[in-house]
Amino acid sequence: MYQIHRIAAFNDNYIWLVQYNSSHAYVVDPGCGQTVIDYLAANKIQLSGIFITHHHHDHTGGIALLQNYHQDKLTVFGPYNESIVGLTQQIKLAEHQTDTLHIKDWHADIKVVSVLGHTRGHIAYIIDDNLFCGDTLFSGGCGRLFEGTAKQMSTSLSVLAKLPDATKVFCAHEYTQSNLTFAVVVMPDNKFLKNYLAEVNTLRKDNQATIPTNMGLEKRINPFLQCENLAIKSAVSLYSNEDVNDEIQVFKNLRLWKDNF
Repeated sequence: MYQIHRIAAFNDNYIWLVQYNSSHAYVVDPGCGQTVIDYLAANKIQLSGIFITHHHHDHTGGIALLQNYHQDKLTVFGPYNESIVGLTQQIKLAEHQTDTLHIKDWHADIKVVSVLGHTRGHIAYIIDDNLFCGDTLFSGGCGRLFEGTAKQMSTSLSVLAKLPDATKVFCAHEYTQSNLTFAVVVMPDNKFLKNYLAEVNTLRKDNQATIPTNMGLEKRINPFLQCENLAIKSAVSLYSNEDVNDEIQVFKNLRLWKDNF
């Protein structure tokens, strides 16, 4: 029922345009407004609104321009507890809770999920079997802990990992190659991961996108979704020079390892 368009922006951002009928769409995390306007004009698509996952400027920077261009008619959804100028409908969720959006002319409701960790109010949107997760889950990795805790982010990833394997993951950055390069160090015996990294290297050499990914794939290649794995615990313990068994601590140390990789 939907067409999902990828709009590249800045160095590695992806802005997602969700077209829900022949000529109307919502845009997810428009960091660059002019890039979106140019794409809409070239493809004769009318923008109806905006979904925001969190407050970082590379996800929100285009709100004002898009709203001005559309004469302040856009509906702009986003988390209530982050400082985001331009929201018209704040979504209030308790930690790791869900809600539902009802949007006129859409054939199904939209599920909104609290996925704290990267920021204090980060949310994700699920439209049918399509997940728009901002900077929480990346292919082969996850977002940095700028405002939340390791426990919050680990729980958020666990929530997302429960989605069906066929769920397509539309994250906001092309980080796959660097993430998998790290993942291979953590999981050197994962042959599937090594083969997939080779595929990704070929795609990136030709400047091809690796996103969307899907949850089934991520459960096989993403170490941050496997903190209960004994091999990953062992690798993290070796790196940390301490015996790490608690899954939250494994996640925390794994994230620190990636931060310094």
